[in-house]
Amino acid sequence: MPRISPDGRRLAWLAPDAKNVAQVWVRTIGQSDDAAFTTEKTRGLRWFTWGEDSKTILYNQDSNGDENFHLFAIDLSSSNIRDLTPWFGIRATLLKTDARRPDDILITLNLRDRRQADVWKVNLKTGAAELDTQNPGDVLDWKVDPSFTVRAAIASTPEGGTDIRIRESSKAPWKSWITTGLEENLTFIDFTNDNRSAFIASSISTDTQRVVEKNLKSGTERLLIQNPTSDPMAFFVNENKHVLNAVAFDVAGHQEWSNIEYGVKGDFENLKKVSVGDIAIEGADRADATWVVSFNSDVKSTQYFLWDRKFKKATFLFAERARLDTQALREMKAVTLQARDGLKLNGYLTLPADSANRKVPLVALVHGGPWSRDRWAFNPVVQLLANRGAAVLQINFRGSTGYGKQFLNAGNRQWGLAMHTDVVDGVKWALQQGNIDVNNVAIMGTSYGGYEALVGLTSSPDLFTCGVELVGPVNLSTLLTSLPPRWDALKSMMYKRVGNPTDSADAELLKTASPLFSVEKLTAPLLIGYGANDTRVELAEAEQLVKALETRSIRGGFALYPDEGHGLLRPENRLDFYSRTEAFLSQCLKTTAEPMSSSGRTEGSSVIYKTLGTKP
Repeated sequence: MPRISPDGRRLAWLAPDAKNVAQVWVRTIGQSDDAAFTTEKTRGLRWFTWGEDSKTILYNQDSNGDENFHLFAIDLSSSNIRDLTPWFGIRATLLKTDARRPDDILITLNLRDRRQADVWKVNLKTGAAELDTQNPGDVLDWKVDPSFTVRAAIASTPEGGTDIRIRESSKAPWKSWITTGLEENLTFIDFTNDNRSAFIASSISTDTQRVVEKNLKSGTERLLIQNPTSDPMAFFVNENKHVLNAVAFDVAGHQEWSNIEYGVKGDFENLKKVSVGDIAIEGADRADATWVVSFNSDVKSTQYFLWDRKFKKATFLFAERARLDTQALREMKAVTLQARDGLKLNGYLTLPADSANRKVPLVALVHGGPWSRDRWAFNPVVQLLANRGAAVLQINFRGSTGYGKQFLNAGNRQWGLAMHTDVVDGVKWALQQGNIDVNNVAIMGTSYGGYEALVGLTSSPDLFTCGVELVGPVNLSTLLTSLPPRWDALKSMMYKRVGNPTDSADAELLKTASPLFSVEKLTAPLLIGYGANDTRVELAEAEQLVKALETRSIRGGFALYPDEGHGLLRPENRLDFYSRTEAFLSQCLKTTAEPMSSSGRTEGSSVIYKTLGTKP
């Protein structure tokens, strides 16, 4: 996405270079002096931001997907790039910049202990780094107040809940401010500008999160807004003035903004006339005079505009995938249905162009997380599958976020159980709509979605014709005992929501929910993809699965990408895997597919491919 510099004079964005590697590009607003300021060789960038001096750009990069991100700084005047965190095996993230201190930044860094992130202060001019706030061992996140002091710590309790701690100053001791159990949803948004209160979203005493302004000393609350059926989907905060401008909620499957600050109400009303799609405010200059705004639609790629607040004028910047906007993309329609126990499920159904004239195959596309959700938006995988002739169903199964705490907690210890039957119930609902071929149903997903694809093929083999899984865990016990060290503070939450691998009482639960131990029930064709450097779902998960399948005549294949981690970042590898996916699905669902190259792999991809059984 494009970002505007604090002084409002330049734009920066990520875009591929001539070799299709995503770099940081910069342009002076009103001119055509676009230039790339990074020279990544093979692994493109995913995130960047401006320094407060409007002359520096900060970005992070890891090594072949190992998620050990270093933080880099680009000096735009000299094009010099420095690694601000030049230590082996560390993970650094930007925490906060401050307009009044443009030379200093606060970062989180696990240099002292790989299991936990302390806060460090780094000087952009000298590169000097000093420890600012030490992690006691259970803090997951930090919040910085208007005086550029780390004053809030969001910690995990031994029971998997949340403890928000506040301190009066950088020298004062931490004191618990709000402590909740695992069952509550609690989000710290920002401090107020007077430093006396904070904006938080809390489910305490309600199902969906209330957005309140809570006094730091007295604890008194002022209700700002709440939606009875949706948790907040996004917050629009003026980070310089520490004002919560607006909050977005899910309304009938779309993201809609509710305006808290009167000063932005007119902007949102006028922005609705600019383009179609759900609106997001991607950033603003320091004066809050110019916003970067995006419009997200299901049938168009994301469009970006500059919004001049004074003159109420929108200037088109670019579309994320402009070449697709000339194509006839398929609508993603919000749907609701009931699970077998009466729980309301929400999701999205996308139908191919000719679904009115024939029975079409169906792909159940399951989101990752699992504590995440599918949203109404342009989705390249959905559009690919629909273009090839398949309907696509996305179900936000129990445990998905955004629908209140009862729905989230209904997924506790339900991996492979009710979370799976929600997907099954969604598929059965789709089959009743009259235009889906009951004999051609696939299940597909990434991460948790990959796990669910394996569960679908082993637990519901009569329902699914074939499956595609990317970086999905297969053995929950080994998954939970091999979590990366930086996730130590999350273990208590994971154990409560999934199961405790160190507790003998949970052994049977985890084994039952692990597809590895039901491989004998898997008979349908299967396509598998993994990154060799994955630190979340280690390669050993894939190796366990492939070894178990070697004695079976399962048709399909195993695609291993040596230069990837948890997911596929390099365009060549993504193209390779999804080319294999459409070829695979064309065999088991009778959808269409474009042929792969004569070499059997995408040019530039690092894939090592192994055929399972006989080629489908």
